[in-house]
This record gives sequence, C-alpha cells and structure tokens, in this order.
Amino acid sequence: MPIAILISLVAVGGLAVGSIGCFLIFRYTASGLLRKAEEEAEVIKKNKIVEAKEKFIALKLEHDNMIRADEQRKQQREQQLNQRQNELNQRQSELQRGQNELAQRTQQIENQQKAIEFRQQEVDKLHHQAQQQLESLSGMSAEEAKKQLIEALKDEAKTNAMAYINETMDDARLTANKEAKKIIIQTIQRVASETTAENAVSVFHIDNDEVKGRVIGREGRNIRALEAATGVEIVVDDTPEAITISGYDPIRREIARLSLHQLVQDGRIHPARIEEVVTKVTKQVEDEIIETGKRTAIDLGVHGLHPELIRLVGKMKYRSSYGQNLLQHARETANLCAVMAAELGLNPKKARRAGLLHDIGKVAENEEELPHAELGGKICEKYGEKPDICNAVAAHHDECEMQTLLAPIVQACDAISGARPGARREIVETYVKRLNDLENLAMSYPGVIKTYALQAGRELRVIVGADKISDKDTEILSFDIAKRIQDEMTYPGQIKITVIREVRAVNYAK
Repeated sequence: MPIAILISLVAVGGLAVGSIGCFLIFRYTASGLLRKAEEEAEVIKKNKIVEAKEKFIALKLEHDNMIRADEQRKQQREQQLNQRQNELNQRQSELQRGQNELAQRTQQIENQQKAIEFRQQEVDKLHHQAQQQLESLSGMSAEEAKKQLIEALKDEAKTNAMAYINETMDDARLTANKEAKKIIIQTIQRVASETTAENAVSVFHIDNDEVKGRVIGREGRNIRALEAATGVEIVVDDTPEAITISGYDPIRREIARLSLHQLVQDGRIHPARIEEVVTKVTKQVEDEIIETGKRTAIDLGVHGLHPELIRLVGKMKYRSSYGQNLLQHARETANLCAVMAAELGLNPKKARRAGLLHDIGKVAENEEELPHAELGGKICEKYGEKPDICNAVAAHHDECEMQTLLAPIVQACDAISGARPGARREIVETYVKRLNDLENLAMSYPGVIKTYALQAGRELRVIVGADKISDKDTEILSFDIAKRIQDEMTYPGQIKITVIREVRAVNYAK
C-alpha cells in the first residue's frame, strides 16, 4: 500500500512538473510570435505610408498638369477671342468705308440723273422745234406724215409677203415627194385582225372535284412537286371543276397546264410521275416554239433567220404586251411595214423582216438592264442581221438615232398595230375613270356648261355658254385644255378637243 501511494505521488508530481513546463514553453513561444507580429505590422504600416505618399504625389502632379492644361486652353481661347475681335473690328471698318463709298456713288448717280433730265428737256425742245420747222416746210402735220409712212410700209410688206409665198411654193414643189412620204409614214393605218388577250393566270378544267384531291396528294406532296417542277403556283380553291395556274411566265403556265392534262388523263399522280411528265411536256413545248417560229417566218416570207432568232420568234406566241399577243402584234407590224415600204418605193422584204423582229428584245432570256428596243438591236446584231435591220429594231422607240428610212416605218407601224381600237385591253374601271377625269378636267374651267367624252375617250367635246366666253376665247380654251391633258394625264394615241359655242333662240307658238 505505501508503494502505491508513492507511485501516485510521483505521478502527480510529474504531471505538475509537465504542466508547469508546458506553460512556460507556451508563454515563451507566444511572446515570440507576438513580437514577430508587431514587427510585421510595423513594416506593413511603413509600406502603406510610403504608398500613400507616392499616390499623393502622383495625384498632386496630375492635378498640377490639369491646372496647367486649363490655363493653356484659357490662353488659347483668349487669343482666339482677341483675333476674332480684331477681325470684327476690321470688317466693321471695311463696312463703314463701303457705306461711305456707296453714299458717294449714290450722290454721283443722282447728279448724273439730274444732268440727264436737263439734257432730255433740251433734246425735247430741239425735237419740237425741228418738228415745227419740218411741218412748216412740208406743209403736212406729223399725223399726216405718219399715215403716209404706214401706207408705204404696208405696200412694202405686201410685196415682201407675196415674194415669200412664191418662194415657199417653189420650195414645196421641190420637196413635195419627200414631205408626202413623211405624211404617209405618220398617217397610214391598215390591217385589222383578231387579238388574243393573255392573262397572268390559266384555268385547267376538270370533270369532277374528286380529281382535286388526287392533284393535291397526301399532305400536299403532289402539288408541291408540280409547283417545284414547273415554277408556277397551283391554286386549288372552291371554284367548281377548275384548277387555277398562276404565274407571270406564260410558257411555264402552258407547261403546267399540259402536264396536268396528261397526269389527270393517265390517273397516276405522284412526285416521280410528275417530274417525268413535266420533262416530256417541256420538250414538246420547246419543239412547238421552234415550229411556230419556222411557220411564222415561212408565212411572212422571211428567209435566212438564225435558228436562235427563229426560236425567239416562236416564244412570242406565249408573250403579251398590254393584253396584245406579241406574235400577233409582230405579224401585224411586219405586214404593215411591207405595205408601207411598197407604197414608198422601198424594199418590202427588209421592212417585213424588221417589223417581225422589232420586239424580239421582249422575249430575250438574258434580262439585261436595257430598253427592249436597244436589247433587240443587239440580239439582231449578234445573230448576223444587217445594220439597217438592227438600227430599225433598236430605234423604233427613239432609244437610238434613226439612220435609215426603215426605222421610222417600223416605229409608225408599231404604233398603228398597238394603238388601233381593240388591240390592247384596258381594265373597265381604269377606262371609266379616264373618261370621267377627262370630263371633270374640262368642267373645271369657268364658262363650261357640259362636257362629253366620245369615241372611247379619243375626242372631248366641250360646250360653253355664249354669254360667258367669246369666239376668240374658245380657241384659247381648247388650247389650254389640250395642254393640261398632255401634262396631267396618261392616254393612248391622241385626243381631239372640240369647243362648241352657239346661240339658241327658242320661242313657242301658242
């Protein structure tokens, strides 16, 4: 038992000694760390003070620089203001000198005017004295002398006028043949034929509406394939027994129409079959275009055309101009040119050839940024046509200078074929509006009682009040209305304006 107590005491004493030793070691270590931390804090403090001083110095330098820059700008502005003030002072002094000079010149002009007036009075006195002396010497007054002088001038003017008339008549006899040809070129109007009006849509008729579902196909695949193959729009709407084909290219519309016809007849309508039929129909239409061009050239007696020109002539069958079929228009123009050339003693074959090709630029496949007449002249030149034919084609709308007599002939015949009544279609609303605008334009003038648009708008008759407008004023009114129509309205051909002024006396016998 005492040994155990001794061991316990030893253990307790060891623990106490260990605790005291640990405490002393911890205290020594903590004091060393504290001193080290204080030293590091002192170093950091000194570094921060140095950085703050450096920043303060940099900011002060920057502030000083800004102050110096502001002072320099102020000095520059003051210099500019001083310079402008000097310029203003200089201009003011110049203006003052100019005003002084102007006042001096004004005074000089007034003095000169007074001198001129004084001299004019002296001249009038001298003229009056000279006139009195002449009257006393001649025994006639000034009025009698004026009358004699006027009579003499009238006789001289009549003599000169008669001489001028005789010279004009002689010159007219010499140039009568040339002037007659010009009049014939401007006025001949021959040949009338049926005209086919082309639209931007074609209608394909079907036997029953069940076919529409087969044309559309499952989820519209058939109609999409047909539109992609032909390049047109297929409109399947509520119109009974009809499918609308819409597109600006009439050749593509025709291909789509013929393809639909074959597909509906065959009954097999699916994308692969559609592509096969469209390819086949496209070849057929191309062959028909070439055949139409050859047949047209043979019918008109135009030989030796380049194959590409023949193809372009055939394409005219599917084109239209303001509702007038282009091929029919070209045939009419060619026949008119031949008739007119024969009347004038020119070559009718060349004229017919130029008339046939005059609108070839409208069917050109390469859409160049040129007027169709100029483009047609280049196409003809490209495919070996003679220079006079090329010039007639290129100049029929005055885009180029006319170099031969064929050019005005083609121009006149083109206008005759396009401007004759019924050749080109006009929308009814537009037509009625143009007639109303004509009548309302004439009614806007004072003194007009009633207006009538006659002959499809080619003549305008204006009835005026006899008590409001004189006979002389009717001519002025007719000219004014014609000038205003030319400036404000768009119309084909020409419009005749007739102003009627009449006096009616009405009584009744009872």
